[in-house]
Amino acid sequence: MKLSEEEAIIEKEIIYDEFGFTATKPPDYSAGIPHKLSFSAWIVIVAELFERFAFYGATIMFTTFMIISLGIEKAASVTINRAFSFTVYFFTLLGGYLSDQYLGKYRTVVYFSTWYLIGMVLLTLSSVPSFSKSTGFAIFAVAIYVFVSIGSGSIKASMTTIPVDQIRTGYKPTETPGLYYDSKRTITRCYTFFYWAINLGALLGMIICPEVALYSNVGAFAIPAFLIVLYILLFVFFKKRLVIIKPKGSPFNKVYKCIKYARHHKSSTNQHWLDAAKGIQSEEWDDEFVEGLKRGFNACKVFLFYPFYNAIYINVSDSFINQGLQMKRPKWLQASMLSGIHCLAIIIIIPIFDIWLYPALAKRNIPMGPIKRMTLGFIFLVLTFVYITVLQKFIYSSAPFYDFTGKDVPINPHNDISIWWQVPLYIIISISEIFAAVTGLEYAYSQAPSELKSFLQAIFQFTGAIGSLIGMIISIWSYDPAILWSFAAQAIIFAIMTVAFWLIFHKYDAQTESQENSE
Repeated sequence: MKLSEEEAIIEKEIIYDEFGFTATKPPDYSAGIPHKLSFSAWIVIVAELFERFAFYGATIMFTTFMIISLGIEKAASVTINRAFSFTVYFFTLLGGYLSDQYLGKYRTVVYFSTWYLIGMVLLTLSSVPSFSKSTGFAIFAVAIYVFVSIGSGSIKASMTTIPVDQIRTGYKPTETPGLYYDSKRTITRCYTFFYWAINLGALLGMIICPEVALYSNVGAFAIPAFLIVLYILLFVFFKKRLVIIKPKGSPFNKVYKCIKYARHHKSSTNQHWLDAAKGIQSEEWDDEFVEGLKRGFNACKVFLFYPFYNAIYINVSDSFINQGLQMKRPKWLQASMLSGIHCLAIIIIIPIFDIWLYPALAKRNIPMGPIKRMTLGFIFLVLTFVYITVLQKFIYSSAPFYDFTGKDVPINPHNDISIWWQVPLYIIISISEIFAAVTGLEYAYSQAPSELKSFLQAIFQFTGAIGSLIGMIISIWSYDPAILWSFAAQAIIFAIMTVAFWLIFHKYDAQTESQENSE
C-alpha cells in the first residue's frame, strides 16, 4: 500500500537515533508496547526495594514497640504514628523543591539518605534495654521526627522520577508492522515494577524485622540501618551508569514569570487563562512549557481528593494492626506481621495486571485511562471499609470481652474470633492501592513540565501529609467502641467523594488520550 504524499513527507522526516528510537510518532503506528527496562532503571528499583525494606521494617514495629517497650497508650501510639507519617510526607515538598531548583535528583537522594541513616542508627539506640522508658522515648522521638521523617520524605519525589529518567523516550519499531515500543507504555511498566519493588521490600521488612524483634529490638532496628547503608552504596558505586539530569536555570522563576504574564494578558477569547502566555517571543518559556503548566494545574485539581484517600488508607499502619490485636491468633504470629499479606497481594496482583488485565482490556478497546483507574482504586477503598466495619462489629459481638469496655478487661485483651478474617481486608485494600497510588505516580510524572517532574511528584506525595493530618483528627475516635462508628463514617463519606470525583474529572481521560496521540 503506497503512502500518501503527506505521509511520505512525514516518513522522510522521521529520524532514528543510534538505539533505534524516534521522537516523531510514525504514521503507521497502530499500537504501542513497553520496552524492557534498562540496567540503570533496575539499579534504582533495587535501591528502592532496600529503602522500603528499611522504612517499613522499622515503622511496622513502631506501634508494638511504643506500647510494649516504651509504655505508650494505644490511642497515643496511633497519634504519634500518624504525626510521623505527616512529617514524612510534609518534607516531600522540601525535597522536590531542592531537587528541581538546586541539587538535582541524584545529590538530593545521596545527601538526604545520609541524614536518614543517622535516624536509623538513633532508632537502634532507642531500643537498648538499659535505657529507661523515658530516655528511650526521647531518642525514639528525635530519631523519627528529626532524622527519619526529613530524610525519607525528602528523597521521595526524586526516587519516583529517577527510574523513569533512565527510559529512552520515543518510538522504536518491532518486527510486527504498526506495532512499536512506546516510551509512554514503558513508563507505565517502570512505575508498575517500581511499586512492585516497594511492596516486595516492605513485605520482607514486615516479616523479618518483627520476627527478629521477638528476640531483640536492637537487632530488629539494626537491620533497617544496614539496608540504608546498602541503598546509599548502590547510588555511589553505580553513579556512572545512571542518567543524571541536572537542574537547568530556575524553573520556579520561570513558572512565576509565565503565570504573571498570563494573568496580566488574559483574555476571554482564550480557552485557558494560561493560553495568554503562548505564542510570544520569550527566552524564558515556550508554548510546550505553557501546555505542561496547564496539565500540571489540572493534575493538582485531581490530587485534591488524595488527602482524603490517604487519611483513610493510613489506617492500614495502625488501626488495622490494633484490630488484629483484639483477635485470636497463633502464638508465633504478631498482629503487625499479618499486614505483610497486603504487600504480598500487591506483589502477586501487579504482574497479573501488567501481563494479563491491561493487555486484555486494550485488545478489546476498553480504555483504562488514569481517572478511571483512580476511581476504581477509590471504590475498592470504600469496599475495604465496609468490610472492616462489619468485621469490627463481629469482634464486638464475640466473647469474652465484647467491646472491651467492661471492668475486668486485661491490658492486651482479645476476643474469640480468628485474626485470619483480616486477610480479605488486606487483599481488597491492595487492589485499591494498585489502581489509585500507582496511577497517581504515573499521572504526576506524565502531566508535569520536564523541569518540574520532582516537584509535581512532591505535590502528589504531599497529599499524604495532609491525609496524615486528617488521619490524626480521625484517630481521636480510635478507642473502643467508638472506632466502629469511625470506620462506618469513613466508608460512607468516601463513597460520596468517589462519586463526586468521577463526575468532576472523568472527562480528563479523553484529554490524556489526546495528549498521548499528539506526542
